[in-house]
Amino acid sequence: MGNKERIHVYSEIGKLKKVMLHRPGKEIENLVPDYLERLLFDDIPYLEVARREHDYFAEVLRSNGAEVLYLESLVATAITEGNLKEAFVAEMISEVDIESEGIKRELSRYLLDMPDKEMVDKIMAGVRKSEIGVKEDYNDYPFIIDPMPNLYFTRDPFACIGSGVTLNSMKTKTRRRETIFGKYIFSHHPSYKDSGVGLWYDRTEPYSIEGGDELVLSKEVLAIGFSQRTDKEAILKVAENIFKQNVGFKTVLIFEIPKTRAFMHLDTVFTMIDHDKFTVHPGIEATLRVTAVSYDLAKEELVLKEEIGTLEQILSKYLDRHISLIRCGGGDKIISQREQWNDGSNTLAIAPGRVITYERNYVTNEILDKHNVSVITIPSSELSRGRGGPRCMSMPFIREDLD
Repeated sequence: MGNKERIHVYSEIGKLKKVMLHRPGKEIENLVPDYLERLLFDDIPYLEVARREHDYFAEVLRSNGAEVLYLESLVATAITEGNLKEAFVAEMISEVDIESEGIKRELSRYLLDMPDKEMVDKIMAGVRKSEIGVKEDYNDYPFIIDPMPNLYFTRDPFACIGSGVTLNSMKTKTRRRETIFGKYIFSHHPSYKDSGVGLWYDRTEPYSIEGGDELVLSKEVLAIGFSQRTDKEAILKVAENIFKQNVGFKTVLIFEIPKTRAFMHLDTVFTMIDHDKFTVHPGIEATLRVTAVSYDLAKEELVLKEEIGTLEQILSKYLDRHISLIRCGGGDKIISQREQWNDGSNTLAIAPGRVITYERNYVTNEILDKHNVSVITIPSSELSRGRGGPRCMSMPFIREDLD
């Protein structure tokens, strides 16, 4: 790994060295029942406890050798030079539905008068109409800029793959502005703007892809979910861009999963935890279709092949070892569905065979332990209300290479 290389992720399980989080902020307290569906939430976490749980998560990562970066601080540092702060605010406002030019100017002035970090936090938290002098009627929608409560799931707006990133085109309008943060980090932050970070997909592309669907199984094999939030056309574009750059990946496995909220992303039903072990939600196995994508250099075109066989057989074939699947809840219909709802399959590997999970998924955790997986549990009574687990809440920037 070169001295200037700032993104280095060639596996799901290599020892985690650097990771990005977002500590839940005031955006959580701007959730109310009437707007939960609009903001993609099912419940309202209690912020004080959610922060305490998140801080515990961050400390577990640090105590296991990972440097923890925070999204909000990275963005604030990225916009300090020249007129970047003005450009950043203008881009954020341009993606909000505001017809009045006067209100746009007042909103811009309001945000630009703040210190950089405070401004970033405010954009994340949302801006109410009353804050810029616009009258709020009790029965009207109160926000001029929507809060971004999904931000603590840092896995989704962009994904680190190899030495580059996919700057994602999010499925829902609610989350599209989140990717602007990644754009400024990789274009303007001093640590990343000149470090040769590859761009495998851009947020302006018409087809959607989200980071929870992107898994790096080995230095040669990627898995990407064709899901509720990720289009197949986007997967093929990512594959083509990576293959053309010749950064080592040879195969992209497309996993088609049911397009429902319970199975929102691939990593909510399927994660890698050791060289030869995966967690899986048993509810997807019967419906799962896998297509292998490779690249014909001579013809300069993608080659697609539908795979036949069990999930274990397909993974064993492409990872060149016998693979075992550990089923969420032990495969029990009630237990697996309950623990899946609280992301029992969404494990974060911090080293081969060493994972972070939610403590509430105790049945799955006990099964992992019996399979010689070292399990570190974290409290999650409030964090889990957002429907995402430890992998969802983290974006690795650097992992050690596997032997």
